[in-house]
Amino acid sequence: MFEKILIANRGEIALRILRAAKELGIATVAVHSTADSEAMHVKLADESVCIGPPPARESYLNIPALLAACEITGADAVHPGYGFLSENAKFAEILVDHNIAFIGPSPEHIRIMGDKIEAKRTARALGIPCVPGSEGGVTDDDEAMRIAEDIGFPVLVKAAAGGGGRGMKVARAAIELPEALAVARAEAKAAFGDDAVYLEKYLDKPRHIEIQILGDGHGNAVHVGERDCSLQRRHQKVLEETPSPALNQDERNRIGEICAEAMRKLKYSGAGTIEFLYENGEFFFIEMNTRIQVEHPITEMISGLDLLVEQIKIASGAPLSFAQADLELRGHAIECRINAENPVTFRPSPGKILYYHPPGGVGVRVDAAVYQGYTIPPYYDSLVGKLIVQGRTRIEALMRLRRALDEFIVDGVDTTLPLFRALVRNADIQDGAYDIHWLENFLAKGGMDGLES
Repeated sequence: MFEKILIANRGEIALRILRAAKELGIATVAVHSTADSEAMHVKLADESVCIGPPPARESYLNIPALLAACEITGADAVHPGYGFLSENAKFAEILVDHNIAFIGPSPEHIRIMGDKIEAKRTARALGIPCVPGSEGGVTDDDEAMRIAEDIGFPVLVKAAAGGGGRGMKVARAAIELPEALAVARAEAKAAFGDDAVYLEKYLDKPRHIEIQILGDGHGNAVHVGERDCSLQRRHQKVLEETPSPALNQDERNRIGEICAEAMRKLKYSGAGTIEFLYENGEFFFIEMNTRIQVEHPITEMISGLDLLVEQIKIASGAPLSFAQADLELRGHAIECRINAENPVTFRPSPGKILYYHPPGGVGVRVDAAVYQGYTIPPYYDSLVGKLIVQGRTRIEALMRLRRALDEFIVDGVDTTLPLFRALVRNADIQDGAYDIHWLENFLAKGGMDGLES
């Protein structure tokens, strides 16, 4: 087992990693920018190192500074969390070259799944169902038109190296395709330095379903159920739940085993999430994230696993200590991502938290790194924390979530708490009758009217 882990991240995920490491008896090193000197994980870590000024490219994305911090402190492993360098194959390779363990999959697997085109080829070869579309990147507009006409409009143009909705455009008819290609290429070049795009069949009302997997690199892999992440705004997840109200047990068993078997073939090591669009009983591969997900706590709530502890054990070389048959998923769990944003305009609201009272009680968990008197800096994402609830049934979880949201108080900055209080009382949400377009339609129709902007 490792002696000392350097946490190459910030915020709630840094604190989450720290807690997992401490429960394994491992010393921790927090790195931070000058803007995060008063962060909770910095206060609680065994050691801390300032790695640069507030801009992420000069601190949390500064690989030489992170390597120097490892050398100064003697850290023998790095956990990257999510975001920043968590899916950077070059960073993982550099760590290995310096005899420092990367708590994550191999650089090869990060690289394969980080390229959307190569990921789709690999998924298809591993038996994972994929959305009909181009076999690879499309550089010629005439070729793109032939492919689009073959799979049928509407089609989705996507950046090969992209994510987060950037470099993604819909063409509902042939006349719209040239402009969609041009705009997607330009956005992809600006955001990722790579203008390669590919085409997929556009699904009108899909759910966003993802499968949590764990592999040990020795050919053993399991799935830990699915998460429904269909409540999204601008392709960013807002609320997640497990199990999905859209699936039956046969469907979740089938897609879970497909994913686990694929990871066994790949000899994947660590935690990962395979994401799908689901419509009319069919699953279509979107991408694989080779890291821990923001929404991992709901899986932990129904499985009893600590996914961060499992990541660390696997990275240390340990085989999986359980088989698929040993896992039992119980109850229902829901997560809300509480952001420091205006709940109507979604404008970021950094600033000092004057009063902070998180909810408690049976089946309630809050993953947050803020505290009363803490100042949320303007340089990073606006996540205040994640409210996670579990119930024996979905109805119980929803009622518990309603109660917990009403208890949650954050004063001094705007937050999205009012949005979730409205959502949990909405009939469609209560019935589980939503898709990936539902939230944006709800907002566009004035679902938040009456709240002060």
